[in-house]
Amino acid sequence: MSDGEAGAEQVRERLRHIDLEIVRLVSQRTDLLKQLQKAGSEPLKVWEHQDQTQALMSEAMRRDARSVSDALGMLFRSIASATLDSTTRGPRASYLGPQYSYSHGAALQYFGEAAQLLGLPTIRSVFESVAKREADYGMVPIENSTDGGISDTLSMFTQTQLRICGEVPVAIHHCLLSRSRREQIREIYSKPQAISQCRDWLARNLPSVRCQPVESTAAAAELAASEPNAAAIASSQAAAHYGLEIVERNIEDVAGNTTRFVVLGHEVPRPTGADKTSLLFQLPHRPGALADAMVVFQKHQLNLTWIESFPVHQRMQEYQFFVEFEGHHHEAKPSQAIAHLAAQSQTLTVLGSYPKAKMVDADAANLSTQPTL
Repeated sequence: MSDGEAGAEQVRERLRHIDLEIVRLVSQRTDLLKQLQKAGSEPLKVWEHQDQTQALMSEAMRRDARSVSDALGMLFRSIASATLDSTTRGPRASYLGPQYSYSHGAALQYFGEAAQLLGLPTIRSVFESVAKREADYGMVPIENSTDGGISDTLSMFTQTQLRICGEVPVAIHHCLLSRSRREQIREIYSKPQAISQCRDWLARNLPSVRCQPVESTAAAAELAASEPNAAAIASSQAAAHYGLEIVERNIEDVAGNTTRFVVLGHEVPRPTGADKTSLLFQLPHRPGALADAMVVFQKHQLNLTWIESFPVHQRMQEYQFFVEFEGHHHEAKPSQAIAHLAAQSQTLTVLGSYPKAKMVDADAANLSTQPTL
């Protein structure tokens, strides 16, 4: 055996010992969770696992920045999810399907592979599944950095009493996928938002090709795989799953294209010191009402991160406002601000307070099943 072969064999042996140690530690983690359960302690909530993972990754980053990546964070979430599932029933979570859709990838990122995931056809059906307790949580898109607020999601908050328990901001990278060469493509499928986010690229590069909206990027990839001279706008992972070639990568018009997903549920996560609060309120229909409302946030030194207006159902020229600000509504300043704003509003609902999440890159959001994010 040469020196090089001997050295390689030593490395393989070290890897084997490390893998055995990982298995031992995962088993030990499972045993500790079982001890907590036997002691009568309540199992950790999903967002508590998220907090632990984020704290762990931050500590690892401080110790050695080279050791931390989105993939490593996802791996730890998978370990946490699997060990939790071995001691108690994993969370049931619905998402805007089908499988390999953007929301499916966000659900895998947040809940882990041990969760029981249910793909549903509409945002309304995701809300209803959680409201009826058919699912513990739901995952829906709420805003995109290019197209703004998702109206279907915002309007559903006026029809249910669900809370926002968490968020998953995902950096979206669109690819053009096909079994045909670019010059042979005659039709492109994708969901309307994806087509909108690539409209300039399409106008410059494929101006004569017809774009056909479908319900999801997963459905678009499936159609492109079955029809000649067809293509889809979807993620790079969809190419492998549906047997498509990547004709062009990163065709989104805005380099920082991001979709933010929110977790629907019934509980309120505890304050972490780095939280967001979401409110929904309606103001009297009079001049200056919105300006007066904004003064409340300035007076209490709260940083607004988003404000969106949308019409009150079946009432022309009357609007509801969705706002987010930094802080938890159980803390003093946010609590006081909400009380003052409620006194000025016709209606006000605290939709939830939840930990601010780190951005996830769509291409690194899952290690094993590689969903179309």
